[in-house]
Amino acid sequence: MTGWRIREFHRDDLEALLHLWEEVTAAPIEPVYGLSEVLASLEKDHAMVAVHGEEVIGAVVGRAAHNQGWIVFLATTIPWRGRGVGAGLLAAIEKKMEPLGLSKLSALMPEAETRVHAFHSQGFELKQNLHYFERRIPVQREELSSLAELGGRLMPRDLWEAVAGMHREKEILEQRLVMPLAEPDLADRFGVVPPRAVVLFGPPGTGKTTFAKAIASRLEWSFVEVFPSRLAAEPSGLAAALRETFLKIAELEHAVVFIDEVEEIAAQRSGEPPSPLQGVTNELLKIIPAFREQEGRLLICATNFIRALDSAFLRHGRFDYIIPIGLPDDAARLAIWRRYIPEAVDEAVDLPLLVDRTVGFSPADIEFAARSASQRAFEAALGAGDGSGAADAAGPSTEHYLEAIAGTRTTVSPETTAAFLEDIEALARV
Repeated sequence: MTGWRIREFHRDDLEALLHLWEEVTAAPIEPVYGLSEVLASLEKDHAMVAVHGEEVIGAVVGRAAHNQGWIVFLATTIPWRGRGVGAGLLAAIEKKMEPLGLSKLSALMPEAETRVHAFHSQGFELKQNLHYFERRIPVQREELSSLAELGGRLMPRDLWEAVAGMHREKEILEQRLVMPLAEPDLADRFGVVPPRAVVLFGPPGTGKTTFAKAIASRLEWSFVEVFPSRLAAEPSGLAAALRETFLKIAELEHAVVFIDEVEEIAAQRSGEPPSPLQGVTNELLKIIPAFREQEGRLLICATNFIRALDSAFLRHGRFDYIIPIGLPDDAARLAIWRRYIPEAVDEAVDLPLLVDRTVGFSPADIEFAARSASQRAFEAALGAGDGSGAADAAGPSTEHYLEAIAGTRTTVSPETTAAFLEDIEALARV
């Protein structure tokens, strides 16, 4: 006579199962499956409990995936361990899942776990030389509808690595923004407060938007770009639409929120009578402190004209850092050229010469020059004789690229560059 019996899990057993979970997690060995996963399986998969009288003394939870079953949770109370309860629960869950036509029943256990007798007694084999890989999905299913409503998305995971060159800017962004947000416990140990809002400023086309997306990619947080021009079309007006948007953003667990050309809604307030946009600026100044109170999010505002921003907008307490993003350095220009030069001619083109000739070019300028050179080479190949030699043409040459560079009007003038250097001295905060 065992003194205990096994039956199906009832909702009334939930509290007892939570006590079992507390016993399991009181040990230094962390379970493979988290409590949320166990509770989710209780709702939609299969579970059995062992009871002595009316007391729940053990439980097992199983999940089916295709033709394989998985033991998500198995535990017995301390007084009943080693008395066959675990083996009985495994036998019961196998019988319960039998109609599913499973070909295999598997379990993952921490390497240090020693209480595995129940598995051995039920014919489970220990598989050697296996590695368990796990990746947490950054955005859960319940968030996806809110994210879609905001027009947000998850960035590809390799964007940060794809930003080549710009070593100084990347180092500042990594140390000041990314790491305190990615490692909040470590940051707290050192007294570092993770940032909540930053401004990126610099000449047009220098990659501020690219950096914002790369930060979201690096953190694996949702990326939400707020477009004031779109919000202005809302019947409620721009200020109200801006407020409503940030209320929806508050529903996300983690988010990088990006506002490009923020000077459009945060310009210097002046004039009599007040400009219609002053109400929008006032609303944004109210939104930022409330946004800063929420963990797991970062506001990035970008501007080409930082001098145009309202002085109250940039003050301490609203933005943690004001970071300059300048024109690409030599390493960055080399990486950008390599992105657009066809692989077939990469070794034949004098890349160092192209890098030297494009000092002062923005990434957008280099892209234009590269595409222009490709088009010129393509047209030249087609125009050679009857066009039959086009298929044998290697591709654009160094000369094609130099001609395209000479014909490219740079986005950033020397005057703009000089003003940017003055703004760094006067306004940057890194």
